[in-house]
Formats: sequence, structure tokens, C-alpha cells
Amino acid sequence: MNLPRFSNLISGAVLATLLITSCGGGTSSSAGQAVLDAISTRTSIRAYQDRPVGADTVELLLRAAMSAPSARNRQPWAFIVVDDKALLRQLADSLPYAQSAAAAPMAVVVCGVLTESQGATNAGWWVQDAAAASENLLLAAHAVGLGAVWTGVYSYEDRVRAVRNVLGLPRHVVPLNVIPIGYPAENPAPKQKWDPAKVRRNGWAE
Repeated sequence: MNLPRFSNLISGAVLATLLITSCGGGTSSSAGQAVLDAISTRTSIRAYQDRPVGADTVELLLRAAMSAPSARNRQPWAFIVVDDKALLRQLADSLPYAQSAAAAPMAVVVCGVLTESQGATNAGWWVQDAAAASENLLLAAHAVGLGAVWTGVYSYEDRVRAVRNVLGLPRHVVPLNVIPIGYPAENPAPKQKWDPAKVRRNGWAE
């Protein structure tokens, strides 16, 4: 048995429980550690098993995504679940870094809805809001034993246009990314990214 992978799945199961019961009381120290473990062990997955992702699991991922913070709580996002093989192939063929979508059982396209962000101090906050939702979705996927990878669309106009054409998006809906999701067919080690040299305190003074 791959003990690190087994440990990650157990931690993921605990985090999934937290996501489902997020309206409950405070978290225990072990549950809090499970969240931190999921954050530190998540990595991009680009190869998937030939196995569908259940509807309940998809809803769990989307609930996690929609739990993200947003400026003035405007929630200017939309999530397009793509599980049609022809559309997944079109997305893979249309985007330079989304080839993994062709072999994935599904993908989620995270979008900003510009009409929902109008009136805010800066309508451009949709990018931050949709990015926060995307990270929640990636962490939730890892927590329940799925693999996923963020493939960038915005702000490259050719990529935005390609996704719009494939999915028939109206002009006021802007795709931020395409996130292929599936059960992992690979087990890459997470990158160790902690670097104390990138930390400053109380300013930029050397």
C-alpha cells in the first residue's frame, strides 16, 4: 500500500466532511490539520482514470467553490460543468495547456459574469473572486481523492474567444480557466514551495 497516498485520502475524507458540514460548529485540531494537509499536498494532476465523477461529488466541488469570498459578496461567478466528450476534446484542441481535458471525465470552466460585478468600486474584482472559487474547487477535488489542474484562459483574448466559441458563452461571461477533473492515473509528489526568503515584515527594507 502507498502509505503517503492513503494518508492523503484519509485527510481528504476529513476535509470533505468539513465541506459538507460547513454550517456546523468549530473545527477540532485534527480536522484543522486535515485542512492544512490538503493544502500542502495538493498538486496538479493531468492524467486520469477512465472513471466518471458522480453527481454528488460534482455538487460537493461546486459548493466548495461557491463558499469562496467575493468582493461585497457579489459572487460574480458561473461554473460550467463539461462532461460531453466532444466538447472536452474541442477544449483540449483549442487551448495550449488544456490537452489533459481530452482524457478527463469532466472539466469545470470557472467564469466571471460581468453584469454581476457592475457597480462595485472596481468591476475587475471578478477575477479575484473567480480565482478564489477556483482554488476552493481544486482543494476540494484533492480532498475527496480526485485530481485536477488549473489551465489558464483569461486574459488571453484568443483563449477567451476559443472557449466562448466551444461553449456558446455570451459576451458578458468571461472564462477565467478550464479545470479538468478526474480520478488520478498518476501520483506526482507535491512541490515544496515554502521559501522564507520570500517573506518580508513590515515593509520591503533589506
